[in-house]
Amino acid sequence: MLAGELGCVIARFGRNTKVDDEYRTNTDGVIIDPTRSGETDRGIIAWHKAPTTPDPSHGISTAIKTMFTSTSISPSSIASVTIGTTHFVNAVVTRDSSRLSKVAVLRLCGPFSKHAPPCVDWPPSMRKIILGHYALVKGGLEVDGDLIDEIRENEIRAQAQVIKEKGIKSVVVNGVFSPIDTVYRQEERAADILREEIKGVNVVLSKEVANLGFLERENAAILNASILAFARKTIKSFQAPIKELGLKCPVFITQNDGTIMSGEAASRLPIRTFSSGPTNSMRGAAFLVGNETQETREAMMVIDVGGTTTDVGLLLANGFPRQQAAYSELSGVRMNFSYPDVKSIGLGGGSLVRKVDGKTIVGPESVGYKLPEKALVFGGDVLTATDYTVAGASNVEIGDISKVRGKLNEEEIEGFKQETKRMLEHVIDTMKTSPEDLPVLLVGGGAVIAPNELKGASRVIKPEWSGVANAIGAAMARVSAVIDTVKSTEKKTTKEILAEISEDAKQKTVEAGAKTDSVEVVEIETLPLQYIANKTRFIVRAAGDFDYSRSSEFSEAAEETGLADAETGENGIAPLDTEDQEGKEDTPLGVDMENYKPKVTGRTWYVSETDLDWITIGCYILGTGGGGSPYSNMLRMREMLRSGAVIRVVSPDDLKDSDMIGSGGGAGSPTVGIEKLAGDEMMDAQTELYAMFKGGQATHMIALEIGGSNGLQGMILGASSNMNLPTVDGDWMGRAYPTKWQTTPVVFKERDIIFSPVSVADGNGNVLYMPRATSDLKVEQVIRAALSQMGSHVGCADAPVTGAETKRWAVEHTISLSWRIGREVARARKENRIDNVAESIIDSVGGPKTGKVLFKGKIVGVERTLRMGHIYGEVIIEGADVNDAGQPGFSGKIKIPFKNENIAAVRLPDDGKDVVGEEKQEDVLAIVPDLIAVIDAQNGEAIGTPEYRYGLLVLVIGITASERWTSPRGVELGGPKAFGMDHLEYKPLGKFVKPVSVIDEYDTTA
Repeated sequence: MLAGELGCVIARFGRNTKVDDEYRTNTDGVIIDPTRSGETDRGIIAWHKAPTTPDPSHGISTAIKTMFTSTSISPSSIASVTIGTTHFVNAVVTRDSSRLSKVAVLRLCGPFSKHAPPCVDWPPSMRKIILGHYALVKGGLEVDGDLIDEIRENEIRAQAQVIKEKGIKSVVVNGVFSPIDTVYRQEERAADILREEIKGVNVVLSKEVANLGFLERENAAILNASILAFARKTIKSFQAPIKELGLKCPVFITQNDGTIMSGEAASRLPIRTFSSGPTNSMRGAAFLVGNETQETREAMMVIDVGGTTTDVGLLLANGFPRQQAAYSELSGVRMNFSYPDVKSIGLGGGSLVRKVDGKTIVGPESVGYKLPEKALVFGGDVLTATDYTVAGASNVEIGDISKVRGKLNEEEIEGFKQETKRMLEHVIDTMKTSPEDLPVLLVGGGAVIAPNELKGASRVIKPEWSGVANAIGAAMARVSAVIDTVKSTEKKTTKEILAEISEDAKQKTVEAGAKTDSVEVVEIETLPLQYIANKTRFIVRAAGDFDYSRSSEFSEAAEETGLADAETGENGIAPLDTEDQEGKEDTPLGVDMENYKPKVTGRTWYVSETDLDWITIGCYILGTGGGGSPYSNMLRMREMLRSGAVIRVVSPDDLKDSDMIGSGGGAGSPTVGIEKLAGDEMMDAQTELYAMFKGGQATHMIALEIGGSNGLQGMILGASSNMNLPTVDGDWMGRAYPTKWQTTPVVFKERDIIFSPVSVADGNGNVLYMPRATSDLKVEQVIRAALSQMGSHVGCADAPVTGAETKRWAVEHTISLSWRIGREVARARKENRIDNVAESIIDSVGGPKTGKVLFKGKIVGVERTLRMGHIYGEVIIEGADVNDAGQPGFSGKIKIPFKNENIAAVRLPDDGKDVVGEEKQEDVLAIVPDLIAVIDAQNGEAIGTPEYRYGLLVLVIGITASERWTSPRGVELGGPKAFGMDHLEYKPLGKFVKPVSVIDEYDTTA
């Protein structure tokens, strides 16, 4: 900050509560002198709060003028203006086609990702408004930085002409593994060609928007591109009143992570502002209690109470809000860009208070912005949380206290206090990342309804000026930069690489505007990659205070880029019919859960989209933490069904002894799978196998493993548009296991070798055929070795076995089992009873005699390490009331060790300590080969081991393994000793119950 100058921030911020078809927000403003931040008034010179005007520039101008007038501040003394806005995200949420431009997408992907085109998982109306054109061209990188293929200039120029003819002015360029592309710069080079061919085109590079995760990064880039024209118009409208008032300082916009960027940068990456509101409140609250310096920072819970909702977030000790897990979602679009982890509950100053069956209920219904006319204290006739607060607290003076004080029932007042306290304590516990108490800051206009003491809080603080905490947070925002890359640890140690990346992150932060001597590394994460030798993903964030002595650079940058002359009129695309904005196409006909019947005729099950949805959910749960998410394969299979493909499933009971049952699936690192989406490697492997194999063609397909991504591969390969073969309702694992030799054919060992011949293809033209091997273990070792030279992800095809062998070896009816598990999860969601989804899943797999709810709680610890290509680790879960049922539930702690998949669930001693090798047998709740699945308590979805993180509320269920695994040899290959846990013995969780076949139950010709 320049000596003697003041910092000014105007934050346009609100909860976007829709009332009477109008979104109500506030424009908050504050003028701060940071040189006085240590004083009692925290350097706050003036503040302002008023309803937002239809034209935000008017609200900004009014706020600044009002504060200038009240303090007699000269415009020349203002160093900067920072704005936090919900304007851009509102355009997306409301699907306003007048503010969203058509976008073209150019993928640099070579033969990959063809089965999941751009916007494939979007709501139809959003896709229709935004996606104008897409093309898949040569390009992309492997995980090790090598080329999949070089880009072709002629291909890009040809696509540029098509885009130009369609009148599209915004283009997204997305390359496979582009975030680690620092050598070939494929996205940048493609963008240069597009700019040469299309005058005035806006090009968004996906690598500048988000990190690894191909579809999710692309989705974020597309949304960003769609609002570019509107963002530039809006930012110019923000700058206009600044100039009119004689301010010559730069204008900054706050980002999702609590840092600032220039107006010019925001005009290129407006998506980074989408969730800045809650973040500003968190950082503002921390500033008000002196938690903003490196010396004093500690983790803090910030509770922002408004009129209708309460937003809760965790501000970490590094000064930044905790971010969401792998993915976030906005308006039905799945993304992976930085987004704060904020939980909202229906509690606010305008919440309705009523009695239901003798129990006090607070919210979620609210009078919202009409509180000043509806509440009793303001002369209204509605009992609100504010009324109960005034009636029960002698030190609260709001409205006409005589209308409620002494007139409301004391018992009801106490009931209100207890329910409000319970709601806040529950959300605090949900958001905490460790069992220790931590400070809780209460901000927002409705903070008065919260108690002064809360369980889980080391102290509860209601700071002065908390009503404009969002504006204060924007004023005090810092500058940051993140580097997310994959590096080789073969020639340098992890420590050496981290030091280099940290310096790069610091330099990047300085270039973004930070003061050099204030920059520090605030976050480091290292993630070893499965099945990839000497490769680790590094994520490093650095941050620092803005260098106001360089503020003129940012004002000049905006002028140079033409931001000040941005178009203010049409965005270049004619608005679509208003029907598109209403999202009518996005409302699918609800499935009648009670009466829905799958199509089964002639002992053949014809899979539908509903079936697919349920099977997908079940597959990931049966993955027991591993197998990789089936999400991208689900999208591929769904598109096949929508294109008219027929997918058939038959019972293993109906196989002829002479039938030939082929198998196939993917092998490799899940990290590669989220970035290099499938091409034709699965089918290539099958084609090459049968070109070489002389033992006969397959008559049926079967999945290698039902757990995770491979659970859908048998049906994809067997679809009428691929091999046109029925898929057997079964698999070779009944779950997911980390190696190919941990399969039931190997357990039975009726042949010396099962998985040879085998064919392996990388989808890019390279094929490995192994006609013979000395053992199934050797096949596994060879494939793992080949992975490093074949892109770390391949498709495998196994030589067929006979129908007679399949009937003896297969884990039966596992597609049916997945379907039943998924149906129960879907039913629980529809009936709003996720609180007992775990019990419903157990019922679907055979009831209490075969399965058990092992634990319910919150993840409080995760450790991971890479050994021999596999991710080893353990997760610690502490008992908690995960469903807000007001019941104690499970107590104590358990640990779940994992090797890609969960190995065991072990109860820890009461002191929480665990001595390796000394667990008592009775403390083992479940162990392999029995299935141990960790499920998200909020939605019933499986959580894979790569997705474990602090604070997640989870359910842990156990399912008894198929009898195919419980023989001595089965336990030897798939039990605790196979995972290095020699000190533990397998004891069945219960009695195996053979899954009920969907075909047997629903065959109309039976």
